[in-house]
Order: sequence, then structure tokens, then C-alpha cells
Amino acid sequence: MRSLTGQVAVITGGARGIGRGVAAVLRGEGANVVIADSDFAAAKVAAAGLGDATHALAVETDVTDRDSVNASVAAATSRWGRLDIMVANAGIYPHIALTELRTADWDRVLDINTRGALYALQASLPPMNARRYGRIIFMSSITGSVVGQPGYAHYGASKAAMLGLMRSAALEVATQGITVNAVLPGNIRTPGFGDLGPDHEQRMLAAIPLGVFGEPEDVGWVVRFLASPEARYITGQTLIIDGGQTLPESASPAD
Repeated sequence: MRSLTGQVAVITGGARGIGRGVAAVLRGEGANVVIADSDFAAAKVAAAGLGDATHALAVETDVTDRDSVNASVAAATSRWGRLDIMVANAGIYPHIALTELRTADWDRVLDINTRGALYALQASLPPMNARRYGRIIFMSSITGSVVGQPGYAHYGASKAAMLGLMRSAALEVATQGITVNAVLPGNIRTPGFGDLGPDHEQRMLAAIPLGVFGEPEDVGWVVRFLASPEARYITGQTLIIDGGQTLPESASPAD
């Protein structure tokens, strides 16, 4: 594929986990990168880890605030004069049983995960429309979109809702040279793994036919493809990245 040199990418929630892996891959492929994250200190560390400061920028961003998201895009266009790639990655996944799920819990997850994706999409359109080119990628999940998980009804709902938004948005912007797609990660090794405990981690691993957890960079390479000029004829689509987790018909892949 052609280099991304000269292109500009904004990654929401890019300071850690999957977002940081995506940012590392895109920067490694030549793109200038904005790490847009609510944790500004972590965003600065992540941006510094990408090497030359002229190619990576940290911007404190609250994805539930439209003006804040707009400001992250404005920072990109002010620095580099364009926006080519938006990765709407920011998200949270607190474990809350249905009987304990409060309205405030529901609203917080939907606000960050789904409304945040909407704001990222909307903020991207003016600079992308101006050049009649853009790649928008939503970070959804297999949870809610393909499978369910006890304790994550609110998270699953938010990630499934992103796909409805993605498909309709893809149609609305298709004539502007802009594509909108989504990736659906399974169990990716992120800093939150340390909170799960070894027993839960082993149960998760046993459900993956490839026998290994994904790494943030594995997701990053899929994003890199969808963000490429070569992916021009793909829009409104989803791609699962789960090591085969959603494939088996039975509890064990060997049954």
C-alpha cells in the first residue's frame, strides 16, 4: 500500500490501549497524528513516544463535548492544513449488572462511546468535504454487535448503536469521497487486563481459537488498511478482529 506520509489522523482516546496502538501504526506508516484524549498527561506521553514532535500532537479532548472534539480537529488542520483520517476510538466499559445499572451509568457509557463517535464524525466532515477525501473509522466491538456479555448491556448497546450510525453516515457522505467503516475487536491485551485476574484471563483465552490475545497494534494494522487510499471502495462495512472467537458453533472449537 502507498505510504501515509503527509496525511493527518486524529485518534480519540489515543493515549492508551487500542487507541495508542492505532496511533503507533499510523505514525509508523508516515501519518501525522493527533492524540485526542481526556487524560492530557497520558496523551502527551503517548505523543512523545511517537518520535519527532513535528509529527505528533497531544490535545486534551472530552468526546462528550462537541466544542472539545471540534477543537481537536481544528488543532490538526491548524498544524498540518488538512484532515485525512478520523479514528473514533474513545470508549469506556465499566462492568455493571443489569440490576445495578442506573440511568446515569447508561447515559455516561452512551455519551462517551456513541455520542463521542457522532461528534468525531461531524467534526471531520468540513475539512474532509473541502478536499473531497476522508477515511472515518469507528472502534466498535464484538460485544453488542455480534455477541453478548453479562454485565455489559450498556456497553454492548453503545457499540451496536455505533454500527447503525456508521451505515447511515456512510451513505450520506459517499458522494464526497469519504468512507465510513467500523472495526470490531475481540479480546485485545490492554492495560485493563491487569484488573481481570488470572482465572478470568484464562477463560477468555480458552475462547479464542488462535490461542492468543490480540495486541493493540493488530487493530492498528486493520485501521491502517481501512484508512488507506486503496480502501476507497469499502464503506459502511465492519471487520471483526477476534482471533476467531466468534466462529465456533459449540463451546469448544474442537467439538
